[in-house]
Amino acid sequence: MKSFEIQEFGVENLVLADRPEPSPGAREVLVRLKAASLNYRDLMVVQGSYNPKLKRPLVPLSDGVGVVETTGPGATRFRPGDRVAGCFFQRWIDGPHSTEKGRSALGGAIDGVAREYAVFSEDGLVAIPASLTDEEAAALPCAAVTAWHALFEERQVVPGETVLLLGTGGVSIFALQLAVLAGLRVIITSSSDAKLAQARALGAHLTINYKATPDWGEEARKLSGGEGVDHVVEVGGSDTMAHSLRAVRTQGTISVIGALSGREGGISPASVLMNSIRMQGIYVGSRAMFERLLRAIELHQAKPVIDHTFPFADLKAALLHMESKQHFGKICLKF
Repeated sequence: MKSFEIQEFGVENLVLADRPEPSPGAREVLVRLKAASLNYRDLMVVQGSYNPKLKRPLVPLSDGVGVVETTGPGATRFRPGDRVAGCFFQRWIDGPHSTEKGRSALGGAIDGVAREYAVFSEDGLVAIPASLTDEEAAALPCAAVTAWHALFEERQVVPGETVLLLGTGGVSIFALQLAVLAGLRVIITSSSDAKLAQARALGAHLTINYKATPDWGEEARKLSGGEGVDHVVEVGGSDTMAHSLRAVRTQGTISVIGALSGREGGISPASVLMNSIRMQGIYVGSRAMFERLLRAIELHQAKPVIDHTFPFADLKAALLHMESKQHFGKICLKF
């Protein structure tokens, strides 16, 4: 089978290698992969900036969908022909996160899905609704589960609340779609007026161009009646956190899920303390969360926003497209 490998870091150094087709062991499932999607994490992994100590060679990408080919002894959750998606954390089935569960992340701690066949534990897979294409389903395991977790798993959501979303990457666009379905009021930022127009077409109520309005945290507070937003889905990191703290209301929530703008630098704890702000780290989610997300998607017949689909062999071009930051929604691969 064909499999991409990170032998040396750098997009230009990705190798399309030949590997033997694997066989499932006890309670395992062999999946013929048909589609995958990219997350910014995947680009960082390939470049070596995510964790330069990752074992190599490593098969990249965390999000993949395929068809069950065969099952190993004792595997009962799926049958040959079933359409399935791999969970980002193969061993986080339910309950709270843990260090041990964190050691099972596809495309990082263990080999990912940029290959034609892969063996998964039957517990690390979910069934895919018939309403979704392979590419649409492949867009979900990381970004969509992260957005779902941030919005609905850690706090009670009340329709009419205001959520602030940063940028128009995968997590933010999924959060926009899910928030609209839940009756939340959405403010979203971008440096592109064209992307903000696309966000409004998806249901965003208010938009802020952060290049035209550098003090966008204060602007978001004003747009929330001066009290601040109820919830910030914070994907930026050190360069955006001060603005997010300015935007959020007293006793509001900031879900910290990314560090796109940087990991260094500090923030004063005074505003967190004095305004009783809840800050929660969101690291994707469990299989149970993924399954709840899928039920909501099926109920509403929701569709992920896909920017572009590349052939499997063009993984390098897909990663460079992500690096350009010109995309709106998900970038997919078709095998």
